[in-house]
Amino acid sequence: MKIKKIGYWLSTALLTAIMFFSVYNYFFNHETIVGFFEAMGYPTYIIYPLAIAKILGLLAIWGNFSKWLKEWAYAGFFFNAILAFFAHYMISDGQHMGAVLMFVFVLISYFTGKQVRP
Repeated sequence: MKIKKIGYWLSTALLTAIMFFSVYNYFFNHETIVGFFEAMGYPTYIIYPLAIAKILGLLAIWGNFSKWLKEWAYAGFFFNAILAFFAHYMISDGQHMGAVLMFVFVLISYFTGKQVRP
């Protein structure tokens, strides 16, 4: 059980670090992120709501307030990772590995969290 706890907390901490890095860039490197979103064909008006959704998702996971809310937060991060991977892969900018890592951390955190922190 100890290895599962370590896996859960480590993967959740790394997922949090990736999310905070992206939120930081969304708020403080906005012009650069606008360029990335335009290059991928996404509308730029979703940058701030996406950053807020990531913060709220992290609060739901770390706060462990509601099982239902935590499930939706993990689902949001899961789809965010999948869509980010394909967005970066399709434009061939070479930055899709961050999305792969996020995907792995989401899966590890989700499945070990069900056993460690129900």
